[in-house]
Amino acid sequence: MILEVAILHVKEGLSLEFESQFKKASAIISSMRGYINHELQRCLETERQYILLVRWESLTDHTEGFRGSAEYLEWKSLLHHFYDPFPVVEHYENVELG
Repeated sequence: MILEVAILHVKEGLSLEFESQFKKASAIISSMRGYINHELQRCLETERQYILLVRWESLTDHTEGFRGSAEYLEWKSLLHHFYDPFPVVEHYENVELG
């Protein structure tokens, strides 16, 4: 399993609309092959900042499967115009500690 992490900076005045559109976009991502779960968190210290956490079965499920799909084009049209700057997306794997 991998964890996709994106810090999202939403343009001023658009937070409520973003959250509404994200609910629609959630149905898209949750239908994708390799998807496990996701959550969107609103930052308490920094206004208009969110963190998106998505768990995928594999890196390629996200980078090739989702991003290479027609569904991703719909995701982009719903959400990408809200961001400034555009988010950096990084992927993490669990560290076994014992």
